[in-house]
Amino acid sequence: MLFDIRTIVGSLLGLYGVILVITGLVHDTVDEEAKTGGINVNLWAGLGLVVVAAAFVAWALLRPVAVDHPDRKSPRDGTD
Repeated sequence: MLFDIRTIVGSLLGLYGVILVITGLVHDTVDEEAKTGGINVNLWAGLGLVVVAAAFVAWALLRPVAVDHPDRKSPRDGTD
């Protein structure tokens, strides 16, 4: 599961989301909100990324990759 692409993408999106949430909470000025029409874009984008990251990780946990292991006998080994 560690090398599943969903886990890697979810982790990266989560990391970026947490950084944006922290930035939105700590570095929110009136000048920056005036640029975006009074919306704290860093906070909302970060929360959106955290939600999407949680969905990716939940997807990877709930639907793990199933690896088919072939039987030791091949169906075409001539023993019909």
